[in-house]
This record gives sequence, structure tokens and C-alpha cells, in this order.
Amino acid sequence: MPIQVIDTDRLDRKIAKMLSELIASGEFVPGQRLPGERDLARQLGVSRPSVREALIALEVEGKVEVRVGSGVFVCAPRSLPNQVLLEQGEGPFELIRARWVVEGETAAIATREASAADREEMREALEDLRQSQSARESEDADRRLHVAIGNATQNGPLAGVVQLLWDQGRGALWRQMEHHFTTPQLWAGTLRDHEAVVLAIESGNPQRARKAMHEHLTRVHREFARGFTQRRRRSKPPARRSGP
Repeated sequence: MPIQVIDTDRLDRKIAKMLSELIASGEFVPGQRLPGERDLARQLGVSRPSVREALIALEVEGKVEVRVGSGVFVCAPRSLPNQVLLEQGEGPFELIRARWVVEGETAAIATREASAADREEMREALEDLRQSQSARESEDADRRLHVAIGNATQNGPLAGVVQLLWDQGRGALWRQMEHHFTTPQLWAGTLRDHEAVVLAIESGNPQRARKAMHEHLTRVHREFARGFTQRRRRSKPPARRSGP
């Protein structure tokens, strides 16, 4: 069964399914190194971020493993609980792109609509984020801040979309991304980004707020995107803090 170019609907799911079938058919055998990310993207006719998401999904399922400095290798068959990719949350890169669109605008609207109580909630969430001592604490504070910005639009459906994008994305794929790529440097940058977003909203400048949110999510997307390649080159201990 040769690798084939596939269509673009739910790419990461389809790539993972195809690679899983190739492994099951013996095209790739246990211990074999998979083609490089760039080569897979070229052969499949898809983007490298989609390939990364698919490989992360297969790693979550125990079908491949990332070996630092070597690449991605097929695992020996293991008895694992049945996992369905669609139940693991949306693809991390898809999620960040969707949030870029929605949350840039919620930040801009919040500059005009936020009440004094909304601003206080943002400041308290930001302070909780600064003081957090564990991944769970920082994730809770992070969520609280983004939800507070959504609520500050005074638009229930829009606030609901912000919360939905956050909650829907916190599945196995996202957490595997965090395990691989969240570093102290990423955490420090995330905190600075959130401080800039809150300051921009408080300034009442919608362009500044939109830009600050876009820069935050663009940076996280970029760091996650290059992290998969860097992980193969060197080992880094997982950070305690959470992502965006």
C-alpha cells in the first residue's frame, strides 16, 4: 500500500489514519524510522503542521515514539485502551488558528465594552497566572483570563465561542504538545503576552489589543510548530507550567 496524496478535510486525522494503516499492513515495521516530516509532507501533498499533528496523534496512541536526536520510530504492537482520534480534541494547530481569528476580535471589542468588574476579573486572573506553582494552577488561571476577555465583549455567543475553543482543544493531542514543547522560555513569553493583552485592553485601544492577542497566539503557534523538530535534536525536561 503506497503513500498517496490525500484531500484536505481533517488532514491530521486522515494522515494519522493512513500512517496507522501502513503500520498495520507491514509497510512500516516495528523499530523502523518513519520518513522525515518534510518528506512525509511532500509525499502526502500536505503541510508540515498537519503531519506534526498526525504524528502526535499516533504517539498518543502508542503507535510511534519520538527518539531524541534520531526521529520518529514505529512501536511494537501494544495492548492499549481503544482510542478514537476524534475524541482527543481538535488538532492543536487548527485550534490556535481558530483562536487567532476569534480572540483577536474579542480583545478588540473588550476595549470598548469591558466593565470595571470585567477589568478587575482580568487583573485577578493575570495575578493568579503570575503566582501559579503548577501546570494545573496556571492552566486554570490562563483559562480564566481568556474567558474573562470573552465575557467582557458583553456578547454571550461570542463569549461562548471563546470558552468552547479553549475547552474543546484540551484533549490528548494538546496535552501531548504541551508535554513536548512547553519550556520555561515559552512560559515566560506566555506570561508577558498576557500582560500585554490586558494592558492593551485597559488602554482602550482596539488595534493594540487585537495586535497583542494576535502576537501571542502567533508566537505560541510558531513555538509549537518548530518544537517537534527541535525535540528530535535535543532533550529538554518538561516544564511545570501550562501553555497559552
